[in-house]
Amino acid sequence: MAEIKAPAFKDTAEQSQKLQEVISKYKGTDGALIPVLHEAQEIYGYIPYEVQKTISEGLDVPMSEIYGVVTFYTQFSIYPKGEYKFAVCLGTACYVKGAGDIIDKIKTRLGIDVGQCTDDGKFSLDATRCIGACGLAPVLTVNDDVYGRLTVDDIDGILDKYMN
Repeated sequence: MAEIKAPAFKDTAEQSQKLQEVISKYKGTDGALIPVLHEAQEIYGYIPYEVQKTISEGLDVPMSEIYGVVTFYTQFSIYPKGEYKFAVCLGTACYVKGAGDIIDKIKTRLGIDVGQCTDDGKFSLDATRCIGACGLAPVLTVNDDVYGRLTVDDIDGILDKYMN
């Protein structure tokens, strides 16, 4: 897999102020880290190093702990996500029924690898573990839309729907 390169982090004054407000709201509260990370991700769309550092300093939590939490829980991302978040299930049922080929087709069409976002910020691609729709294997989600019983031939139509 290609190395994932994060784009340069750009922070607006409004985002920075919102993050400081979140940190202030939770400072000194036991168990504050995960709620702060959730709110930070809502503000930025992901949790880059710079945001982790600000949280670390604001909550007096070691960077290693923050990084550990952010990389352990799949709901957090250290890379930007696209407007359309494509996620292909690679659970056993989906994998056996061709999910790997579906990921390959999406990678080729979008020109990105798993974990990456297109340069225009429109699409991102992730591989997930079982989403509990094994009867529909293989399964792809695009934001809140679920596509099941897919073949590689279905992918062009699904991508075209979101491209137009």
